[in-house]
Amino acid sequence: MRSLKFYLFILFCVPGVAFLSLQFSDAKVMMEYIGATGKGVTFDPVPIKEEIEFHFILGFAIDSDSSGNSQNGIFSPYWANTLTPDSVSAIKQSHPNVKVLASLSGWSIGSKTLSWYNPKDSKVWISNAFSSLKSIIENYNLDGIDIDYEKFPKNNGSFGYCIGELISLLKNQSVASVATIAPFYSTVLPYIELYNKYGDVIDYVNYQFYTDKVRRAEAYLEAYKNRSMQFDKEKLLASYEVEGRGIQGDAFFEALALLKDNGFDVNGVMIFSADASYNSSNHYYYETKSQAFLLNSTL
Repeated sequence: MRSLKFYLFILFCVPGVAFLSLQFSDAKVMMEYIGATGKGVTFDPVPIKEEIEFHFILGFAIDSDSSGNSQNGIFSPYWANTLTPDSVSAIKQSHPNVKVLASLSGWSIGSKTLSWYNPKDSKVWISNAFSSLKSIIENYNLDGIDIDYEKFPKNNGSFGYCIGELISLLKNQSVASVATIAPFYSTVLPYIELYNKYGDVIDYVNYQFYTDKVRRAEAYLEAYKNRSMQFDKEKLLASYEVEGRGIQGDAFFEALALLKDNGFDVNGVMIFSADASYNSSNHYYYETKSQAFLLNSTL
C-alpha cells in the first residue's frame, strides 16, 4: 500500500469561518534488506531519492540463541554490528524520508536452519515477542517490523495468530508504525492465512519473486498477476535479488515496464540486498534505477 499522508493547513479565518487547504502526498516505497551476511555494511553509500519513502530492513532479529535454540519469542538483533543505533539515527536525520525496520527470523543462524515453531502457550510467546521487540525498536529508533519466517512445520496453525496479534499489539501501543511480510513460493500458504485475518495491520507484501524461478519479463508478469490475487495488489511490491536468483539484470526493468503496460500501478520495489551491492561493481545500479522507475523517470 502506498503511504498516504495528510497535511491540513489553515489558510485564513474570518469570524465563524475557517478556510482549510488539504494537501495529499502519495509516495512510492523502496525497500532494501541490509546487514544479513556479516559484511561490514553501512547505510551511507545506498542512493536514496528524497521523493521516495525508503525503508531499510535489518536482517535479522531472531528469537533463538546463537546455536539456533528457541527463546520462546525473546528476540535479539543479529544484523551487522556496523548498523548501530547511532547509525540508524544518523541516516534518518540526514534523510527524513527513511524508515528502518527489523526483519524477524530469516533463513538461518550460522549453519542452523530456522523454523517457525508452535509455542506451548501462544500468549506467552506474544508477550515475550512484544517486550523484546519493543526494547529493540526503542534502542535502535526503528519504525516497525518485517516478517520473514521461511520454514514451517506441517502443523503451523499458531503462526497467523501469534504474528497477527504481535503486529496488532505493536501498532496499538504505538511501538511500530509499519509492518510488512515476506512470503515466497513454499511459504505462501501460512502467509495467506495471516494476511486474510490480519491484512488490515499489514502495510506491504515483500513477496520474494526471485524464488519463483522466472527469468523473463513475461513470466514475471504472470507471477505478479498470480500473487496479486493472493494479496492486495496495492500492497504487493515487485522484488529483485542482486546477483542472485530469478530474473537478472535489465530484464527486471523490462518486467517493471511490462507490469505498468498491463495496468499494474507498481507502488514499490523490494531489493535483496544492500550487502550484495556494497562491494559490487554495479555501484547500486538496481537501487538507483528502481527508484527512477518509481518516480516515472526514463528507464
